[in-house]
Amino acid sequence: MSEPLVVIGNGMAAARFVEEMAKRALGRYAIAVIGDEPRLAYNRVLLSAVLAGEATSQEIELKTAAWWRDRGVTVTYGCAASSIDLAGRTVHLANGTTVPFSKLVIATGSSALRLPVTGADLAGVHTFRDSRDVDQLIDLANAQKRTVVVGGGLLGLEAAYGLAKAGSKVTLLHLMDRLMERQLDAPAGALLKRLVEQKGVEVILGANTKQIFGEGRVQGVELVDGRIIDADAVIFAAGIRPNVALAKDAGVPVNRGIVVDDQLRTGAEGVYSLGECAEHRGTCYGLVEPAYEQARVLADHLADGSRSYPGSVVATNLKVSGVSVFSAGDFLGEENAEALVFNDARRGTYKKLVLRDGLLAGAVLVGDTQDALWYLELIRSQAPIGPDMRADMMFGRALAERRAA
Repeated sequence: MSEPLVVIGNGMAAARFVEEMAKRALGRYAIAVIGDEPRLAYNRVLLSAVLAGEATSQEIELKTAAWWRDRGVTVTYGCAASSIDLAGRTVHLANGTTVPFSKLVIATGSSALRLPVTGADLAGVHTFRDSRDVDQLIDLANAQKRTVVVGGGLLGLEAAYGLAKAGSKVTLLHLMDRLMERQLDAPAGALLKRLVEQKGVEVILGANTKQIFGEGRVQGVELVDGRIIDADAVIFAAGIRPNVALAKDAGVPVNRGIVVDDQLRTGAEGVYSLGECAEHRGTCYGLVEPAYEQARVLADHLADGSRSYPGSVVATNLKVSGVSVFSAGDFLGEENAEALVFNDARRGTYKKLVLRDGLLAGAVLVGDTQDALWYLELIRSQAPIGPDMRADMMFGRALAERRAA
C-alpha cells in the first residue's frame, strides 16, 4: 500500500516537488496536495503578464488537471489547511475534513507585507502577491485609476508595469536610492529606472511613506518629507513574510522561516519544508530557483537518494517591467575584486562582471542578458578564467570560448 504523503501548499515549489517525485518514486507514495487558492498551481512570476493583458490566467498554469490525475495525485484547492496534528499524523482543513499523513511537506510560501502606516486599512489598499490580488488590480486598471505602488523591488516593478500597460496612471515609491537594490548596483539601478520611466511609470526614489489618507477610501499618499501624491488606489509590494504560523502552532521549530537541514527535514519527525517558507542555514531565499533546487533534493531524499542541499547561489534572471535583468553572486565586488564594465546608456545595455582570484564571482546585466546562464554556470562551477577568456567574456560565450580555445 502506498505511503500517504501530504503537501500543504500548491504553489511553484510544491508543483515542482510533485513533478520530481513522479520521476523518482511514482506509486510509492499516495500524494495529496492542499492549496488555499481556488485554482491549480500557476507560475507566479507571470502574474504581471496577466495584469498587463499579455497572458491569461489559464496560460500560466503549471500543470493541467489531467497531469495531476494521471500521476495519482489528489489536489484539494480553495481550502486552506487550518492545523497540523503531529501526534495524530493528520492535517485538519478549513472545511472540517482531515487528511492523514505518514510524511508531510510544508510549502506554504509567503505573504505580502503591509507597511504599518496610518491608512493601510482603507478601502483601495491592496497587495500584489497572488492571482486573487491580480483579479482586483485588473479591475483597477480597467477603471484607469490613479495608482501608487509602494516598493521598488521585483514585485513592485512588476505591479507598476502591469498597471501602466493596462491603462492606469502609476507612481512607484521606493525607500532606497535605487531600484532592486538587492539585485543591482547603482549604475544598473539607474538604467533600470530610466527604462521603467520610458514605459509610463513615474518613479520616486528615497520616498518614505508617512501615511495613506482619505475619507473612507484612498485619496492619496503623504511622504515623510511632506510631498503628496494623489491616488485612487495603493498597492503594497514592499517585501514578503514566510508563512510559518501553521508550522509554529503545530510545534515545528521556526525562526524567520521553518528551519530545515540539508535534506529539507524540519525538527519534527517525518515533516519537511521547502520554498519561500523554509529557512536553510539561516537563509529564506524567496526566489523560484532555490525552491526548485530544494524540490529536487527533497524528492531524491524521499526516494532514498543521497543528495543534499548546500544552499543556492542567488540569481535573478527575469524580465522586470519589460526589461531583461540578471544578477548573480557577489555583483558588488567591493573587496579584492576586479570589475569589468560595459555601459551603453543609449542602447539601454549595462554589463558588469566581477572577478576575484581568477574566478567569476558575480555579474549584473540589464538589457542584454543572452549570456546570463553562461555567466551563472561560471559562477557556480568556479571554472578558472584565463587571460584570453577574460579579455572577451564581456562580449559573450561564443567569442570568449573561441578565442580561448
